[in-house]
Amino acid sequence: MLKLFAILFLLSGCSSIAVPPVYVYKEIPTRDFTLASWQKITDPSGVYKIYIEGDGYAFNAHGRATQDPTPKGILMRELAFGDDSPNVVYLARPCQYIKSPICSKRHWTAARFAPEVINAEYAAVKQIVDDNPVILIGFSGGAQVAGLIASTKPGLNVKKVITIAGNLDHLAWTQYHNLPPLNESMNLESYRKQFAQIPQIHYVGSDDEVMPPVLVREFVGGSGNIIEVRGATHNSGWEEIYAQIRNEK
Repeated sequence: MLKLFAILFLLSGCSSIAVPPVYVYKEIPTRDFTLASWQKITDPSGVYKIYIEGDGYAFNAHGRATQDPTPKGILMRELAFGDDSPNVVYLARPCQYIKSPICSKRHWTAARFAPEVINAEYAAVKQIVDDNPVILIGFSGGAQVAGLIASTKPGLNVKKVITIAGNLDHLAWTQYHNLPPLNESMNLESYRKQFAQIPQIHYVGSDDEVMPPVLVREFVGGSGNIIEVRGATHNSGWEEIYAQIRNEK
């Protein structure tokens, strides 16, 4: 039980970061949720880079679902806000920063990848990029979101998917950690063949006990490029790959 609490708490992170003035805060309405985003768009017809947040502060140190999943970890915001590409967007998950009327704890626990969640993330990305090429970068559970909207929605021009400590098969992940299954969620495992057709890079941390590299390797097989970051845990030690990700065009 202590292991369960530790895993859930490590998913949450614990810091804050200032938003650069070049980024504009925008709320994106979708059918079920309004999503928070910070956007820097200087070449509307160019390539877009969308940084998709992880599961956020979903559970507290005692393993209980929180009242507010807004992330405290800064990894994705730090990556996005330091990216000098022309079009960069940090995109939150449903119920982070903004509580839509539909929001309930299930949307950051068992239903964190439910159809209405994935539909909202897709709709937000589509509103931002339209038909322009997009690179989707997902951290932790955000990798599952990136994979699902790239694989199940035909309306996006996805150039590449990049994951960091990505939860690509949440059933395998819950089984590995002996956690309750996310039984209200879609799973990228069901769309493995479609996902394999998309160019992809997966960064895994050698010391990540939350999302062990073996789970990513088992899911991806030979269809994606896996890069192991020595010494990286789930929430720290990723600085050495910042430049690589920011240089993706």
